[in-house]
Amino acid sequence: MTITSPARRDFLLSGSALTIAAAALGSGLAGGGKAQAESLPTAPANAIKALFFDVFGTLVDWRTGVARDAELVLKPLGYSIDWIAFADAWRDQYQPAMEEVRSGRMPYVKLDVLHRRMLQQIVPRFGLEKLEDAALDRLTLAWHHLPAWQDAPAGLARLRQRFLIAPVSNGNTALMCDLARRNDFRWDAILGADMAKDFKPKAAVYLTAVDAFNLEPRQCMMCAAHSNDLRAAAELGIRTAFIARPEERPGAGEDAPRVPVDVVARTTEDLAKKLGA
Repeated sequence: MTITSPARRDFLLSGSALTIAAAALGSGLAGGGKAQAESLPTAPANAIKALFFDVFGTLVDWRTGVARDAELVLKPLGYSIDWIAFADAWRDQYQPAMEEVRSGRMPYVKLDVLHRRMLQQIVPRFGLEKLEDAALDRLTLAWHHLPAWQDAPAGLARLRQRFLIAPVSNGNTALMCDLARRNDFRWDAILGADMAKDFKPKAAVYLTAVDAFNLEPRQCMMCAAHSNDLRAAAELGIRTAFIARPEERPGAGEDAPRVPVDVVARTTEDLAKKLGA
């Protein structure tokens, strides 16, 4: 789904008519941990036309954002719980819920729907069984209000001067638009799960995004803080960039890639520098 704006690229603008100059990339691989420097399909230095971004954890701080909104919703109702533990418990349901769709055991539903179902599963653990639907709905919208990592808006703006940029996220379109407006993410398009009717790391999510820009996989780069996301993209011939987010969750956030990647960056602004934007 491509969203256009009448103003001069002041929010979301289709980049299909733009001539995009791509950054010069070295032919070497960057890897972290125990990842071996395996050979990936090489691309000409000027081949990268579009950058795809994971959002949750890579561009926005889901943990702090969910904990903050949970407190805002529940504290006035007389509840006092461990807000961070609540956010973690909710997020822990994320992959199991999506696997029900990826496996074919249930049809695709938007992530907003899954977030609501996940919430229902954890409320007994925190003594929230008596919450009314209105409060549960407000809690679910916490995922629409997540704050960006400090570097993300400026880094994306720099990258967009040189490349098409779009989220390739498991989040549904309305969720991605709300996060974009809140954090000044000026995308060229909203891509990802809603277009593919599936969830990452299924191949359809990445390939649908590639096709949306009329490009080939080697002309695109997936940018994420999660090695499993980058592994899935690389297997399809998409170039990869790792953005370190060790602060995403203590003990779980990655400070180095666990698979071979094309670029390793500390932040989105560091990525822009390394891609010549």
